[in-house]
Amino acid sequence: MATTTSASPYHAADSPSENGGGGGGVRLRVQRFGTFLSNMVLPNIGAFIAWGLITALFIETGWITLIGDALGYGGGYGFVEDLGAWGSGADGTGIVGPMITYLLPLLIGYTGGRMMYDDNLRGGVVGAIATMGAITGADVPMFLGAMIMGPLGGWSMKKLDALWSHKIRPGFEMLVNNFSAGIWGGFLAILGFVIAGPLVTQFSNGASRIIDLLVENNLLPLTSIFIEPAKVLFLNNAVNQGILTPLGTSEAQDAGQSILFLLEANPGPGLGLLLAFTFFGKGAAKASAPGAIVIQFVGGIHEIYFPYVLAKPKLILAVIAGGMAGIATNLVFGSGLRSPASPGSIIAVWAAAPPSSLLGVTASVVAAAGVSFLVASFLLKLDRSDDDGDLTAATAAMEARKGKKSSVAGNLTGAAAERTGAIRSIVFACDAGMGSSAMGASVLRKKVQGAGFTDVTVVNKAISNLRDDADLVVTHQDLTARAQQRTPSATHVSVDNFMASPRYDEIVELLQQTNAPDREPAMAGAAAGGGTAEAATGGAGDGLLATEAIVLDGRGSTRDEAITQAGELLVGTGAVDQAYADAMHERETSVSTYMGNRLALPHGTNEAKSAIHRTALSFVRYPQGIQWKGKDVTFVIGVAGAGDDHLKLLGKIAEVFLDESQVARLEAATTPQEVQQILGSVSV
Repeated sequence: MATTTSASPYHAADSPSENGGGGGGVRLRVQRFGTFLSNMVLPNIGAFIAWGLITALFIETGWITLIGDALGYGGGYGFVEDLGAWGSGADGTGIVGPMITYLLPLLIGYTGGRMMYDDNLRGGVVGAIATMGAITGADVPMFLGAMIMGPLGGWSMKKLDALWSHKIRPGFEMLVNNFSAGIWGGFLAILGFVIAGPLVTQFSNGASRIIDLLVENNLLPLTSIFIEPAKVLFLNNAVNQGILTPLGTSEAQDAGQSILFLLEANPGPGLGLLLAFTFFGKGAAKASAPGAIVIQFVGGIHEIYFPYVLAKPKLILAVIAGGMAGIATNLVFGSGLRSPASPGSIIAVWAAAPPSSLLGVTASVVAAAGVSFLVASFLLKLDRSDDDGDLTAATAAMEARKGKKSSVAGNLTGAAAERTGAIRSIVFACDAGMGSSAMGASVLRKKVQGAGFTDVTVVNKAISNLRDDADLVVTHQDLTARAQQRTPSATHVSVDNFMASPRYDEIVELLQQTNAPDREPAMAGAAAGGGTAEAATGGAGDGLLATEAIVLDGRGSTRDEAITQAGELLVGTGAVDQAYADAMHERETSVSTYMGNRLALPHGTNEAKSAIHRTALSFVRYPQGIQWKGKDVTFVIGVAGAGDDHLKLLGKIAEVFLDESQVARLEAATTPQEVQQILGSVSV
């Protein structure tokens, strides 16, 4: 859940500073490792939910069987029994077992491999092949094996590909790529079968024996002493995704449920703490606690209550006591979950609970909340200090411990905190990663480099290709929420003008604060990212922008009419098929192609690129102006870029329209040849 404020364009959490002490460095590395594990699992939570629902409905003790028995339909239920079977025998029956044995680990392995190969599909494929070896080499669900073999496959394939990169003779690329992935994947599958599978089996058996020992001696509640502080320090991903989820899934396969899924995910301790602040807190903490309850208990975002603990560290005793009470209650009722509850919402907890455990699971949440509330209330009533100011400081402390800002915790203070970590990577993202993002990235890159920050990278990507490793992400304001979901660790900046957004200057100011706080600001002219676009022979005047594709007095008065005319000009010069011109309208329905400085750059969708015969531009000027989603537009340039040509085109167009003198010349041009001369620097 991300927040936006009018006071600052920076909405989400920042990347960590690397200047922490030794202990902080170890903690940061553990946090990052936990985040890495979580990033392999979380994209596949839908598959876990699907498996959990099928299990809940169709296994022998599932809802359908229980309802049938209650209605007097005893005995077998035909295909229901087949679907719920754990095995997958020769008759092809059984779906529950194969999903947990093969589907879920393979998805995790594929995701891990793809992550390690910079979101490359080859890394995912090799990671899945390697994971298959671990799966067949063990008799327990290979989640841990997938978390090892998947990333290993992707990382090693990336290193191997780098050895012969740019050395393959033309025409042999597909042959080399396919055979190298197949051979190396086969080798890793054997390695996984021989080594990873048995090792993970031994680890799982050892960890299971420890858990069994705790259960047999009624000591399992003591795990809260470690789990609850770990949550506040953001080490929970390493514990939950790395140990509890794999072990819990293995136990659920045998017993139909596992208490391990609730050791960390129980929302009760946090609920009790927030309730105590609601009734007995003071100042900002008391005022914000009711809203935080909804986010934590229903939304499942537990991090919302961490600042309350950090504001008064002694309250860690309340959540520890609540966690222990919840675990003890589950032990008494013999209850657990069938699958992980992610996020830790009460809705997810109930959805993952088998019918026989609903009462116990609910009781565990109530008990955890009750005990946490009582302990926290007692401690708050003893506390005579003022809460005002504590929560803001605690939120900053939480973010420092977490290693990044929290968009959720920002709700507690009402404003985004200042960013302190250095910014090294900036990503400009849009739907397809081509048109608007390429233009924006080009403009921003010139500003950043003009300000002297040559070590900061500025690239453009599609939102679907974003990874949570960028320091700062820039998007159109209509896309910010989507980008925040994919990159929660980044600072997010929203713009509505790709050419001349004031946010770009604010980003430069932020760089001056975080990357070089003591150095003098760069010259305004350099930071402006302008510069005169020199007229050149060739380029737009030599094929890219044909004379017949230039209109100095555009017809129509609406955005759609302008797009139609720009597309017709491209079709008329033979640069594109009509399908591409139609796709220009489709592209506009997602995000506006208005760029700022009275310029719009309509272009087709990525799927329509096959309808491009050659790279070309069209130019239409509307002297009276037209409205483009509430913005005044004078110039409409239709863009058809074959391959990656559009990136170069947009960058060159940006240079021209950042120069006010060149824009004035375009306004005053009386012949198509003058327009060709002014846009002469636009080339590929």
